[in-house]
Amino acid sequence: MQDQQQTAGGWNVIYTYTRQQAIEDGVLVDLMQPGLIDLVQDAGFKFPVAMTAEAFGDYVELTPQAIEVCNDLKGRLWDVLWMLAQQIRKGGGGSVLTFQFYCVTDRIKPRLCTLKAVCGPGDDGEGVLTIMHPWQD
Repeated sequence: MQDQQQTAGGWNVIYTYTRQQAIEDGVLVDLMQPGLIDLVQDAGFKFPVAMTAEAFGDYVELTPQAIEVCNDLKGRLWDVLWMLAQQIRKGGGGSVLTFQFYCVTDRIKPRLCTLKAVCGPGDDGEGVLTIMHPWQD
């Protein structure tokens, strides 16, 4: 059977999992949604930005400790986006970079946290940015 698509490299594509499917499945959190897109744009991002659900849950969603110190979701997301934007502005090139920021997680005192950002092609070949834990891909 030759009904499978063939890529330019000569490989037969058996299965694809698109970025849109990952967003619909909840694997990625789309930061271009109403209520969040303004933060993305204010931080200076031109490409669509998403974050893995695990990283979003660990550093943006509110923990009891974050609520205790009066954090809010938009403020926590802003910290992630701003520190990423600053790391990008420092330069260095490449499509993958790590960045650090302070965040209240499982204790009241903020701790230094590290995330990774990957710039690559989206479902239609457009530039997209995905923020994740350093061990994720």
